[in-house]
Amino acid sequence: MNQDPSEFEKSALKAGRTGLFGELWGFMKENKRWWLLPILVFLLIFGTFLILGGTGAAPFIYTLF
Repeated sequence: MNQDPSEFEKSALKAGRTGLFGELWGFMKENKRWWLLPILVFLLIFGTFLILGGTGAAPFIYTLF
């Protein structure tokens, strides 16, 4: 059974693939949820500190706090 793609499937194929950040940016832009941006930036910075805390940069990060 070979059916023609629906309008939803056509638009999905036309849009292409976007990553996680592209999806978040599109969501915030479409729904006017700009208050999420500071939360996401904070989580990104905090995650970076956690990752760097286990490396040789740890003594420099600990002095920030």
